[in-house]
Amino acid sequence: MIDYPRPLLGFAAFSGTGKTTLLKRLIPLLGEKGLRIGLIKHAHHNVEFDTPGKDSYELRKAGASPVLLSSGRRWALMAERETPCDPLLQEEVWRVDPKDVDLLLVEGFRHEAFPKIELHRRVLDRPLLFPGDPHIIAVAADGPLPVTTNLPLLDLDAPDRIAGYILEHIMA
Repeated sequence: MIDYPRPLLGFAAFSGTGKTTLLKRLIPLLGEKGLRIGLIKHAHHNVEFDTPGKDSYELRKAGASPVLLSSGRRWALMAERETPCDPLLQEEVWRVDPKDVDLLLVEGFRHEAFPKIELHRRVLDRPLLFPGDPHIIAVAADGPLPVTTNLPLLDLDAPDRIAGYILEHIMA
């Protein structure tokens, strides 16, 4: 199980299921309840966070690591991995200072051991994850599941009810 001193909750699903879409609707609802939400998103490709030609990009490409980009509105810390590898969630969670968040949400990292809500869309015809993952605590789907389960079944298209579930079962 991932070790982190704040509640940690993942959203696991196959690509195209709507993880980001749900999170964009869910985060403001949780924020309205006074929660400070942190988020870790797993990317499966070589992502550039900076713009070629900008000073911070050029300095990072010249070999500076980490590079802290700071303005009056936001800051970003960029660092190169010494050896390219698939990130491990246990290492990544500690990049988010626990004193800055009440709840840390995770998009992706579905193969790791931590509490997750599975998202399932029937039209995608993908297998369910929960039968093989004991860390899935609920399923949010767009209709009835093709198998029975004792897990809570949430409406994928009702982020207000999913927020209620999080407040009652994760933040309680």
